Amino acid sequence: MAPYQPSADWQFEVPTTGTKRLPPAARYVESLTHQGYGFEAAIADLVDNSIDAGARNVVVSLLRDDDRLVSLLVIDDGRGMDDAALDTAMTVGGRQGYDDTALGHFGAGLKAASLSHADSLTVISRTKRSPSTGRRWLTARARADFSCDIVDPGYCQDLVDRYDGVIQWQGTIVRWDRVRAFETITTGQADRYLNDAIEKLETHLGLYLHRFLARDGFNIDIVVEDVRTKEELDHRGVEPIDPFGYRVPGRAGYPRTYTAPVEGVGEVALTAHIWPPKSPLVSFRGIGPLAERQGFYIYRNDRLVQAGGWNSTRSPEGHLALARIAVDLPSAPNDVFNLTVKKDGVTVTPAFARGLEQAVDAAGHPFAAYVQEAALTYREAARRATEPQRKAVLPAGKGIDPKLRRTLRDELPELEGEDPIAFRWDSLPSDVFFELDREQREVRLNKEYRQVLNGGRRGGLNDAPVIKSMLYLMVNEIFQKERVRAVHTDNVALWNSVLVTAARCEMER
Repeated sequence: MAPYQPSADWQFEVPTTGTKRLPPAARYVESLTHQGYGFEAAIADLVDNSIDAGARNVVVSLLRDDDRLVSLLVIDDGRGMDDAALDTAMTVGGRQGYDDTALGHFGAGLKAASLSHADSLTVISRTKRSPSTGRRWLTARARADFSCDIVDPGYCQDLVDRYDGVIQWQGTIVRWDRVRAFETITTGQADRYLNDAIEKLETHLGLYLHRFLARDGFNIDIVVEDVRTKEELDHRGVEPIDPFGYRVPGRAGYPRTYTAPVEGVGEVALTAHIWPPKSPLVSFRGIGPLAERQGFYIYRNDRLVQAGGWNSTRSPEGHLALARIAVDLPSAPNDVFNLTVKKDGVTVTPAFARGLEQAVDAAGHPFAAYVQEAALTYREAARRATEPQRKAVLPAGKGIDPKLRRTLRDELPELEGEDPIAFRWDSLPSDVFFELDREQREVRLNKEYRQVLNGGRRGGLNDAPVIKSMLYLMVNEIFQKERVRAVHTDNVALWNSVLVTAARCEMER
């Protein structure tokens, strides 16, 4: 190599004299614990891995020991991994060669998402052709020398057997222990924490993975499990929350597709929607502040990676609350759209804004006209007479089917910051169909009548949805009162008398 000769001109190439390998310091593991992953985004990243593995069923299980939360597991029935594949998956940045349709992107999601919330990450997996195998990261040891533990094969198989309802021939279990948020829960607050955490997780997964959940044959369930008895204390199936799931559009002629010529990418389709004004649907009001949910909904391989925002092309405005635009990222790599590591946003170059200025629909109408019509729709609705408002209610809680809870949330405004009304079966006198526990905010149903209400079928946590929904609407006001008046006590007695008689009639039939 010729010796370096200083030049008065600019050096367009930096001269070098060789190479040197500089492996990451063990402290790099510590940086993974400070990636800023929210709890819901971290779980969603794990579910992405399950989808990439071809899973049809994913279960997020929170393990409870009395009043303590001890572990969190994500279990799937995907293809699973053998020893070599598991070593690669547990190596920081180790996964290579994502195909064009994969949800994984950087090879760091499993580690960064998990270690952001837990001090111990264990992954156990099996394939159809290889036995159960496992690896464990402890942040304390990983910081020291990148050591990763090999999990005892006997325990690996025992844990797989414990969840044989999900994993039959193949699958993976991701286990978090020493979850930092769990250790902050004070005595008596586990129920409140779980209700809040599961509600947020259910909404996040339902929104960001709604295209997958809308397909037949893919399911995500969230369960709370007693770690000793294996009893399910709560079980919720995640329902898709389509951010474009209105029944009738807010303006005739929409949705409408615009095409934007974006330099460096080509033509990008923008499917523009105008929501109906004052919609009570969860997919409109229940996914965050409306000011943050207007704008672009960006998808990568059918996975939502940005839920609202204008990407610096304009500022959010109150009168644009009805404007939402679906954008599917091009499959080919490009320098215009860049996905964040946490898959919760997309950065764009000015080329996208220039493309928007030139975007038109099939009839030649500019994208700017859509923005004006979305604002006009909002303003016209604001000028109209106020519509009747339904009275706010206490939220529905444990024991009510998730689909039913979703409908109740769509139809009725909920009181903020209030504990939900839960339902459970209990031993009660034969002449009592239900009783109210105002302190626990619980409706207790007489299990003597459970089988007849279920048509002879075995009951589950969310069974008897018809009778539970009726009681929820009937007793909601009573739970809201500071004192129960005589008229309320008389109503409960009346309802009990009628329902007991009806249940006995059904038994006699």
